Amino acid sequence: MQESAIERSETCHPLDPGAPPSDPVDRPTKDKRPRTRVPIRSLRARHRSLILSHLCELEPEDRYLRFGYAATDAHLERYVVGLDFDRDPIFGVVNRQLRLIAVAHLAYGATVAGHQAAEFGVSVLKHARGRGYGARLFERAAMHARNAGVDEMYIHALSENAAMLQIARKAGAIVVRYGSESEAHLHLPPGDLDSLVTELIQQLWALADHRFKRRAWEFQRVLGSIGAPSK
Repeated sequence: MQESAIERSETCHPLDPGAPPSDPVDRPTKDKRPRTRVPIRSLRARHRSLILSHLCELEPEDRYLRFGYAATDAHLERYVVGLDFDRDPIFGVVNRQLRLIAVAHLAYGATVAGHQAAEFGVSVLKHARGRGYGARLFERAAMHARNAGVDEMYIHALSENAAMLQIARKAGAIVVRYGSESEAHLHLPPGDLDSLVTELIQQLWALADHRFKRRAWEFQRVLGSIGAPSK
């Protein structure tokens, strides 16, 4: 059962109990200029617990903007349990404490005006905003979609979700408003050798970055255990 892959927690944070607190580096800073290079990792079914923890950290207003309704912890868990990692690519940005601070879901299967399409959704934790993570995830998802033969990427969002719609506009998408809801559509060119190689390089970079962060985190834990007073 997929649901068993998520370790239950009363606080909706099924994390490794030995994991350290959130990385202070990800707290707000005065300089919030977007970072142009961000290692973005492809997530798999084994990451369900981390994805759920990320979503549960979203504030009520952010959950509303992400899903279009007031998502409770139970809603979030059902969403994560229902993710099909064999069909849909999920991407994430991980901090130095191996926590997901931004997650994007590219849902395949839709057809728009006869074209194969994929829907994009993204969430970024409040303290990590203003760094361009949403835009970088959109670009990463668009490249993956191109290489998978998808013709169009679209966003269905609340019209008040200005940040999400602005990401789409900057990428060249056409945004149409239907009252309280809006749709953004971006036509994708076919994948080519350059896009395939670029995606491969980005994947390898993200894996190398994650290995480095994990080793640094494990080293910090060892140092902490050495320095801890004996009982």
